[in-house]
Amino acid sequence: MKQIVVPTDFSEAATVAADYALHVAKYLKSNLELCHSFLVPLDATVAGQVVWPVYDYDSLKEDVDLHLDRLAKALMLRGKSLSIPNTFKPVVEYTADAGATGELVSSLVREKQAGLVVVGMSGHGAVRKFFTGSTSRDLIENGYFPLLLVPAGYVFKPIHKIAFATDLSIGDIEVLNALAVFARCFDAEIVIVHVDRHPGRAERKDVADFLSEVTCKINYDKIYYREVNSKNVNDGLQWLTEHGWIDLMVMVHRSDNLLDRLLKRSVTRRQADRINIPLMVLPEGLNPVF
Repeated sequence: MKQIVVPTDFSEAATVAADYALHVAKYLKSNLELCHSFLVPLDATVAGQVVWPVYDYDSLKEDVDLHLDRLAKALMLRGKSLSIPNTFKPVVEYTADAGATGELVSSLVREKQAGLVVVGMSGHGAVRKFFTGSTSRDLIENGYFPLLLVPAGYVFKPIHKIAFATDLSIGDIEVLNALAVFARCFDAEIVIVHVDRHPGRAERKDVADFLSEVTCKINYDKIYYREVNSKNVNDGLQWLTEHGWIDLMVMVHRSDNLLDRLLKRSVTRRQADRINIPLMVLPEGLNPVF
């Protein structure tokens, strides 16, 4: 992976996410691409085409570029002081343009061959706004790239344990294989987590079949399985985030899967307000891009 894209609005939450991305970049030996999209007042509409006022666009872009340049230099200076886990020093570049954030991010992912997008989440209720906001939902629903959400105020710590939440769909095996490439960079354990809403039942064939596929198809020796007994999937996942034994939660997004169903439930939005660890959303059919 050549680049990690980091959208920023220069808020404290975005700065925290950029710092987290810098640490991840050292492990993945990738560079960073900061980006910011801005809106310019419309000057006129001619024959159905939007015309940007040149002065406003140039002046706004100049101002944004100045802020991005300061942030990029600060991150590169910080990167030079980080000696763990290796001596790699990420290069930080930046892009600013008018338009929608989602379109700019998608364009940069294609252009820079980026394998990860890191986004900050701010304040109380912000995660709920992330999931319901038009820009963020667009990144999740239409994004073909891994998306990493960093909670407000979160301080990076080495990723030792990754929880991969699954409903045991065989399609998750391919995504889990890509995640193993990411985990190997951190020498991290992957804990396959399934929330069992009917505890006490005899051994289930779907669990055995899923783990058999993992053993046959994934070449990584630090993958384990853990079942969480809870009548409510959301409560079970919330329990994981509150007990401090994992450093990163990972979920797959595809139509009508576990994440998709959770996003549609108001109780999940309330739960998301309290999440205190980074959350990675991976698209279905993800290739090993890390």
